[in-house]
Amino acid sequence: MKHKPPSQRQLKVGELIRHSLSNMFIRGEIPYLDGTSVTVSEVQVSPDLKNAVAFIYPLAGQNADKLLKALPDFAGFIRTYVAKEIDMRYAPRISFKLDNSFEYASKITDLLRKAEIPQQ
Repeated sequence: MKHKPPSQRQLKVGELIRHSLSNMFIRGEIPYLDGTSVTVSEVQVSPDLKNAVAFIYPLAGQNADKLLKALPDFAGFIRTYVAKEIDMRYAPRISFKLDNSFEYASKITDLLRKAEIPQQ
């Protein structure tokens, strides 16, 4: 079974949610996370717009497990915050996953810098 690429609406809603979550983390709206810098790299939204997965990464990967365990406790607060920020009929349920693309990019960079690979 083929997966369809996300629609323009899914992409737009995902980007609106990403901006809203980024603002929430920057402003320190969740006291538990005060002082923790969190990057929201992407938000993928389901076709019915009722569920979303936010890919996050704390600065330097510090306390990533602790962060992922804590965020579900604030799910209601986060959903309400996002609902106030964006104008939608229903606020999506947001789950969080660790974004490993930063680590992957770092590994690729390290490999490319090795002396065994000729530089052009």
